[in-house]
Amino acid sequence: MKKFEYFTAPLLVHSTKEILDNFGQDGWELVQVVPGMNPENLVAYFKREIEDK
Repeated sequence: MKKFEYFTAPLLVHSTKEILDNFGQDGWELVQVVPGMNPENLVAYFKREIEDK
């Protein structure tokens, strides 16, 4: 059975691509983006598989 870890991060509207690319390079898969506390911010939910050791 696969196991995952999860992470949330703020996304700034003016640098969304760069932020998402950085998380993707670290193995995080974007699950969902939802509005943040103000119109300038979004919140991203990520997951990545946990490697069995």
